[in-house]
Amino acid sequence: MPVRKYLSFIRFSHSVFALPFALTGALLAARRVPFAWTSAIWIVVAMVAARSAAMGFNRLVDADFDAANPRTAMREIPRGLISRPAAALFVALSSLVFVLAAGALSPTCLLLSPVALAIVFWYSLAKRFTTYTQGFLGLAMAVAPVGGWLAAGGREGAEPWLLGLAIGLWVGGFDVLYACQDVEFDRAHQLHSIPVRFGIARSLVISRAMHVGAVAAMFLLGTAAALGPIYQGGVALVAVLLVYEQSLVTADDLSQVKRAFDLNGYVGLLYLASTAAAIYIR
Repeated sequence: MPVRKYLSFIRFSHSVFALPFALTGALLAARRVPFAWTSAIWIVVAMVAARSAAMGFNRLVDADFDAANPRTAMREIPRGLISRPAAALFVALSSLVFVLAAGALSPTCLLLSPVALAIVFWYSLAKRFTTYTQGFLGLAMAVAPVGGWLAAGGREGAEPWLLGLAIGLWVGGFDVLYACQDVEFDRAHQLHSIPVRFGIARSLVISRAMHVGAVAAMFLLGTAAALGPIYQGGVALVAVLLVYEQSLVTADDLSQVKRAFDLNGYVGLLYLASTAAAIYIR
């Protein structure tokens, strides 16, 4: 089915990584300003569209590398299931939907929408130029909570920046783990990444340090926003999940990287649920 083919093309199920943090940003802003909950629908539309555009762009510009890499050779463009013109059209339409959804949220969101797209598209090109590719993915994902905050009408405050820092370090940390799988391929094709520059063992240390930083930013957010023990308990559970994720991957055994990667879907959902409970259960 064409729909199923495109959902696989953009790994639609991975939308649960960033979307909960965008909604968390909106929840935090709604504590300060009136929030029309119909805006939540537009936030979901904007997030899914932006991520779809970013993933489609990634698959399009990396199609030749994907075809040469045994790990990714079965993706849709290398297999001929989706043509490059069709992929380009998908990216253009997804970008248009994102801009329209941003405009439905606020003039500020509309004004910033091209900036957001530029950031998420740059990640796919970064590995051609810089070691710190995984940091740029973290930056791209950090846009989500700040966008959610702005979409809900939030203005000044430390909350969106601490939340952006938390998601940026969390995503960057797990992308470092993921990139360890392709060290030899990336070196052979002159692509850049943290594992290529520092080696697998030191990259695992960097990944773990980033996850420690992510949890610290979450705890600081709880203090700054006075979210209380329910929230902090949720952060503690997130920390347990991240410790388990990290325990699955060692420098001598990368066989569990995908399993560790998939655990991240639960992190965002758990964090959103904990934040919502902290706000609405008093």
